[in-house]
Amino acid sequence: MSSNNRSRGRYRDIEKSSLNDPSSTGSVSGSSSESDIPLPSSSYKDRYRKKRNWKWTDKHAGRLGNLLAIVFLIWFFGGIQFPFPKPTPTPPSGPIPKFIEEGIAQCEIIQRPKPNHHFKSISTKARNENDRYVKGTKNYWLKNGTLWTGENSGTEIFNGKDIYLENGLIKHIGSSKEILSYIKDKNDKKDIEEIELHGAWVTPGEFWLSIIVDTHSHMGVDSAPGLQGSDDTNSIKSSVLPWLRSLDGFNTHDLAFNLSISGGITTMLVLPGSADSIGGQAFPFKPRWTYENTPQSMLVEPAFKIDNGTWARTHAWRHIKHACGENPKRVYGQTRMDNAYDFRRAYTEGKTLKEKQDRWCSSPKTQTEPFPESLEWEVLSDVIRGNVKVNIHCYETTDLNALVRVSNEFQFPIAAFHHAHETYLVPDLLKQAYGEEPPAVAIFATNARYKREAYRGTEFAPKILSDNGLKVIMKSDHPVLDSRYLLTEASWAHHYGLNYSESLSSITTNPAKAMGLNHRIGHLKKGYDADLVIWDSFPLNLGSTPKQTFIDGIPQIINPIIHKKPKQSQDIPKENDKHKWDKEIQEAIQTRGEPDLRSKKSVKNVIFHNVGEFHLTPQEITTSKKSESDLDLNAFNQGKGTVVVENGEIICAGTCASEVEQSKSGFEFEIVNLQGGAITPGLITVGSYVGILEIRQEKATGDGSAIDPLSEDSEITNGLLAHAVDGAQFGGKDELLAYRSGVTTAVVSPKTSSWISGISYSFSTNSEHALNKNAIQNPYAALHISLDNSKSSVSSKIAILRKLLSNQHKSNNEDLKGAVEEETEETELIKTFKQVQNGNLRLVIRTDKADIIASIIRLKQEVAKNAKITILGGQESWIVANELAENDIGVIVSPVRSYPGEWDTRRIIPSIPLSNHTLPSYLVSHGVTVGLGIQEEWQARNTLYEAAWVYANSPTGIFTKRDSIDLISKNLEYLLGLSSSLNPSSNNGNGRKGWAAHRGDPFEFGSRVISVKGYGNDQIDLF
Repeated sequence: MSSNNRSRGRYRDIEKSSLNDPSSTGSVSGSSSESDIPLPSSSYKDRYRKKRNWKWTDKHAGRLGNLLAIVFLIWFFGGIQFPFPKPTPTPPSGPIPKFIEEGIAQCEIIQRPKPNHHFKSISTKARNENDRYVKGTKNYWLKNGTLWTGENSGTEIFNGKDIYLENGLIKHIGSSKEILSYIKDKNDKKDIEEIELHGAWVTPGEFWLSIIVDTHSHMGVDSAPGLQGSDDTNSIKSSVLPWLRSLDGFNTHDLAFNLSISGGITTMLVLPGSADSIGGQAFPFKPRWTYENTPQSMLVEPAFKIDNGTWARTHAWRHIKHACGENPKRVYGQTRMDNAYDFRRAYTEGKTLKEKQDRWCSSPKTQTEPFPESLEWEVLSDVIRGNVKVNIHCYETTDLNALVRVSNEFQFPIAAFHHAHETYLVPDLLKQAYGEEPPAVAIFATNARYKREAYRGTEFAPKILSDNGLKVIMKSDHPVLDSRYLLTEASWAHHYGLNYSESLSSITTNPAKAMGLNHRIGHLKKGYDADLVIWDSFPLNLGSTPKQTFIDGIPQIINPIIHKKPKQSQDIPKENDKHKWDKEIQEAIQTRGEPDLRSKKSVKNVIFHNVGEFHLTPQEITTSKKSESDLDLNAFNQGKGTVVVENGEIICAGTCASEVEQSKSGFEFEIVNLQGGAITPGLITVGSYVGILEIRQEKATGDGSAIDPLSEDSEITNGLLAHAVDGAQFGGKDELLAYRSGVTTAVVSPKTSSWISGISYSFSTNSEHALNKNAIQNPYAALHISLDNSKSSVSSKIAILRKLLSNQHKSNNEDLKGAVEEETEETELIKTFKQVQNGNLRLVIRTDKADIIASIIRLKQEVAKNAKITILGGQESWIVANELAENDIGVIVSPVRSYPGEWDTRRIIPSIPLSNHTLPSYLVSHGVTVGLGIQEEWQARNTLYEAAWVYANSPTGIFTKRDSIDLISKNLEYLLGLSSSLNPSSNNGNGRKGWAAHRGDPFEFGSRVISVKGYGNDQIDLF
């Protein structure tokens, strides 16, 4: 026998010997003689015999019984957890206590199948009546429509089909003959209203997954107009508040309801704000006003409802809002580690509650205490059970990864990541989240760079995510973006590469699925809610607007105003080049959201062929042609025009046969096919802080806040005006993106908390620094102020303006202390207002309220008849349009699409289908000089498309395309003082403003800028 075998046998026999005979000396340790240790037998029979001879005795039974008794006592009194409930004394026989009956009812609820399994078992086609149906509602027969159903991944389209609406449902889709037969068979005596659609597009109503950025919230909790008394966005009682409910703060008087309906919104998910790690529970609503006029009556498929005096749980999904990253960090001074701990701590509470409930339910009739409940943590236990749709405000990779880990640690699926600006960089990370399907991604189209965690966002994210198999949802984050224009977000996604079917799905089927409501909304199908929108053109075309919106089978827009759109606007745009953005997409991914946005190639000589429109005047180009009659503009009518550029200047526009021929023997020319596109003048942007600020929520990236010229901090600063040019910044993302979109000039005034901002300047968006040639276009453009009731009253500010404009600056009047002091030498502030009064410097006043504008008009009439005044904002300016025109006061409308977000902007012109005019068209029709502005930096790149929207939705005859371009070029030049005689270098003639060449119609989505000539440049940048 080997030594190893001996050793193993020795330890076995020692153990046996000590058990059978404690007096045996063979097991005494430390024996010096090997003979003292009994050796194991080498005989198999001996070993077998030893096993057979071992017998169970009473002694063994007693010892085992004692051991089990000890274990039982430790467990019973010491609380050791076993995977089964602790036995309790059997309750006395007799009636079951009420708390056990109530607990058993709760056990039945928590042991139900998940909501998705419940709704899969119900046939939608078998639905006879919508639970939101209003008795007495007519039946509607919609005839001859073009139907986008949402089926077959969004590719199913029916032409010339009818839809029959009954009992708040879509009851039949088919031919007129089929529906007539259905009506006859049913023998229904209800009124039927027939509506001829003439081939109009019909889609399921849009669905709005609304998320909040920072302190903003959604419709009903951040109501319009915004007032302190109606702001129920965020609670800051704690960073973890899962027990709060947006339903409890929902305001039924929000002015946004009807506006959103006029944009096609039929369902919305209203979430609490994003200040907290867990902000509370969300609820789906329909914006239709109800007879009850209560928040509860606007709910769609609520998880709880009042039922015979009880608050009963239904089979519906619940919803909850989480937030990570900068918002909780900013509000609570947290780090991201704190944020992650918030989630883990909270879900540990939810998991503990779930386990207690499961133990109770495993043996309910033996329990002596009520079913375990917790008002605070019950929803998180329900999340872990899989009954809650979790929506997470989350931008960056680090935060996305943290939440994916938490979802796996506590085993709950994530319905959607919202904002999610970096998801396109890590699509596979999302697929690691717990659950059968990865989270959907709810994003903006072009809204980015406003905070650090949004800085790497890209307009190509929808396409990238879709290509990686993730469901894309476009969202409004109302009122960050007006939900009424959610369709525009889908259109932008399509513009930047997402195919049309996925783009439409991003506001219909995909959000319906993410909300757990795709068994009743999001599709045009028999048995689905009668929520649908009739469009005046193909929905993804620029300016497409609802003719009517149905919710629960009820038409919502009373006497809609409809503008006839061109026949071609009904067509699905042809995707001639599906790969036109491939290079940009690849670069966005490879650089992790930091692509080089400058032109990769610049030339001096270009020939543009197949030019469809030429929007430059002779004064805007350098050419030997002296008038429009000398330009062969007829050549552009058939999309066959030619434009020749030599040494950076346009030398011919029209047929240009001789110029093209001469080019063959001279300079080397770049040949560019515009495919029926257009040449437009260089555009101007104003209204944001482009040029002095890179990231709005990061002070370190900007010039900072200017001093108050009315302060008395010192003799040096008193009356001192800030000049924005002194804080000029170049090379920012928003400037370069604007340049690539044909915006060659930006205007900005100093950022300040004072109502007197300072002097604005204009600059070239493509310059690298302030010392570049033509980088600074006009360093002294206009004086900017703002008038509202913040800090001091409007009347006090008007009084100060009256004094400054009337040259009554030398005064001992203590009522204006700090405003104007008697001095031996005039301050810069006083000198500047003298220039304003004399008409040598334009005064730009940011305000919206009609009453304030009226005061400004009176002030001009009284003391400053020669002053050149521009209103920036002007949302209520239409009320005094005639008076503005009479006093030669122009208006820069900002934002272009009016929204009653504040008290001072509540009286708006809403545009079609609610009014005949847009605000710009109304003002122009009354003789007011109008320009268009923006509010935030990211919007600068979309300048042309806002003008195109005005053109598409204004009454016929108000604007030509060139007139619309003037709103963002020539008119702004005048209204912002850019051609001021005080600045000789500001002469914008002879083509100095630059121009852009567009492939495709720039007044439609799908076009793109191919080349740009910057302000004063002799090079043409190609993109």
